[in-house]
Amino acid sequence: MKLGIVGAGMVGSAAAFSCVQQGVASSIVMVDLDAARARAEAEDIAHAVPFAAPAHIMAGEYADLEGASVVILACGVSQKPGETRLQLLSRNAQVFADVVARVIRYAPDAILLVASNPVDIMTQVTQKLSGLPAGRVIGSGTILDTARFRWLLGQHLGIAPRSVHAYVLGEHGDSEVLGWSSARAGSVGLDSFAAQMRAPLTDSLRQRIDTGVRRAAYTIIEGKGATWYGIGAGLARIVAAIAQDEQTVLTVSTLSDVLDVPQVCCSLPRVVGRAGVSSELMPDLSEGERHDLAASARLLRDSYDALAI
Repeated sequence: MKLGIVGAGMVGSAAAFSCVQQGVASSIVMVDLDAARARAEAEDIAHAVPFAAPAHIMAGEYADLEGASVVILACGVSQKPGETRLQLLSRNAQVFADVVARVIRYAPDAILLVASNPVDIMTQVTQKLSGLPAGRVIGSGTILDTARFRWLLGQHLGIAPRSVHAYVLGEHGDSEVLGWSSARAGSVGLDSFAAQMRAPLTDSLRQRIDTGVRRAAYTIIEGKGATWYGIGAGLARIVAAIAQDEQTVLTVSTLSDVLDVPQVCCSLPRVVGRAGVSSELMPDLSEGERHDLAASARLLRDSYDALAI
């Protein structure tokens, strides 16, 4: 499968490296306004190919995206320390008006995978600019937040994160909703599993995990300026689901009606395969979680409505 990546910064490069390590793309083209940076990143990653799966990776122009099955959009301005994802909105929307038109010109059949923040609104911007069906414009959404949630739960319970089945819903950002009600470990409800492992989920522990998930990006940004490894691996996971037509369930962002909020991009568990997103699921939620999810979706819809697209 041919993969295009627009944006050779840390997120785009981490995604390319993860895709090489996981062997999910046979050909990768990196495009960036800074052509020298794209060449350097492509060559550096190419030197890892002998230690990973076979792949051809190169820097190129937009025209080189022709034939790509997926194009990751990791371009735009980066988040500043102390800046919320929503504050990035007006700056990144201007960048995408030019980028999306160029990508669609050369790769009209590609699935667009949006990684730029604020990712939910940028996904809706991309869908509007591209005119593609909603299922072919996918935001990375809360795939990373979900991974953080599962990792922290796994740490507390003493089990592998892959044995934890829990989702973060709504915005990839401050209003996100941790789905405690539907969380499972193995096939067992979370509270029951925690009791059996003698690792009870106290209110204070839940709050620590909530803070650990919700504030993770800010903590990392304060320490090193940006996050890239986690989201790079998450993007590679989505690409793999598409390339291998897995029909797997991932918390990604696409345009749909969410509870009482019409036509908004935010994250729910969705089935992802070769055609993109084919269906979505609504987990079992408590009354409070449903209220918070609706509020998160409404916040995103209001922010999008404030744009002149």
